[in-house]
Amino acid sequence: MGSSLNIAIPSIGHEFSVSATVLSWVATAYILATATCLLPAGRFADIRGRSRIYTAGIFLFSIATLFCGIATSAPWLIFFRAVQGLGAAFIFSTGMAILAAAYPPESRGRALGYSTASTYVGLSAGPVLGGLISFHYGWRIIFGFSALLGFVVFFAAYRFLNREECSDGERFDTVGGCLYMAGLVSSLYGFSFLLDGWTPRLMLAAGIFLLVGFFRYERRQESPLVDIHLFTDNVTFAFSNLAAMINYSATFAIGFLASLHLQVVMGLDARDAGWVMLSQPALMAAFSPFAGRLSDRVEPRIVASAGMAMTTVGLFFFIFVSRTTTLPVIMAELALIGLGFAFFSSPNNNAIMGSVGKEKYGTAASSLATMRMVGQAVSMSIVALIMAMNGGRNAIGADSAIMLLASTRNVLIIFTLLSTAGIYFSLKRGRVR
Repeated sequence: MGSSLNIAIPSIGHEFSVSATVLSWVATAYILATATCLLPAGRFADIRGRSRIYTAGIFLFSIATLFCGIATSAPWLIFFRAVQGLGAAFIFSTGMAILAAAYPPESRGRALGYSTASTYVGLSAGPVLGGLISFHYGWRIIFGFSALLGFVVFFAAYRFLNREECSDGERFDTVGGCLYMAGLVSSLYGFSFLLDGWTPRLMLAAGIFLLVGFFRYERRQESPLVDIHLFTDNVTFAFSNLAAMINYSATFAIGFLASLHLQVVMGLDARDAGWVMLSQPALMAAFSPFAGRLSDRVEPRIVASAGMAMTTVGLFFFIFVSRTTTLPVIMAELALIGLGFAFFSSPNNNAIMGSVGKEKYGTAASSLATMRMVGQAVSMSIVALIMAMNGGRNAIGADSAIMLLASTRNVLIIFTLLSTAGIYFSLKRGRVR
């Protein structure tokens, strides 16, 4: 749904007369809520049963999506996007664990590759469908259509997924959950509004302090929210998760920036912009199964690192996009980023799931999902910060082009440097097999 919503961002901005900085929170609220709740949701799923939490997450997500479509103001839309994020946390913290447990190690990469490909088929359809729906019927119908699909999936999951038994004798780490959630929200919110005086800076400092306290507290717990030893004693697991976070930090906001560039700077309508943006997720969907199968035969760190290198090259070229850059060039650069992401994602997921025992699949899946969502939140926070620095506090309009060009260039420089660092950590993760 995120890819279809990116296309509608300018339309939402025009209807509610809000700035690019506020618009970034339509995406950030969802991401922040998901990232904040993933680890607690994953641990709760290990205790109460993954299928139960997965099904409940689909239902909550669908209800929140429906309310997003009838939101009467930007604050209400941002609020319901946050509720969507809570439902998504239930889904993301359990889906991969359910899948990984269903396949043996020798075919897990292929299964994860097909799962990734199905995700990117949705991402591929998103810009086109979102552009067509937004162009002909308005952005609210995007949420209505997504809610309808969500309810269909909910009834299928409720009907066909097996229910696991609850774990006896295990308890949920409430104190650890509160420390983690408060620390992450405070850190990311403070970073996004770093230029708005001392309050955000104090929130950032407080968030970092709470997260340090969380890790120290978790090391002493018998039933921790997350097993810290997985990160301190398992180099492959730790560096693979770090590589995932860096990769998403450097790539997620590309869709948001490309949508604004195509529609505000270049003057395309939502329908045409959707077709241009299709090139990135289409390559992801096409090559993810192959990359997953390849990582079953070739060391995953090699495949994933090559993918991140391709992404880095694509990000570097995107720095030089201007008002006069032709659409084929933009499509080629988006395609290169998508191709690199395909070769990184499935092998990296395979490396993470292959570095732990089957009893840790739930923790590994929720950890990977957390890194992904934290990376996405960091990506959007960087965009919000850079846009604020370049004067992006006014309502989106034709006179926003100069601000958007300057902001996109600065953001892409940061993203290229991040992705370059990610190649190092991807290579240093060690051998999985």
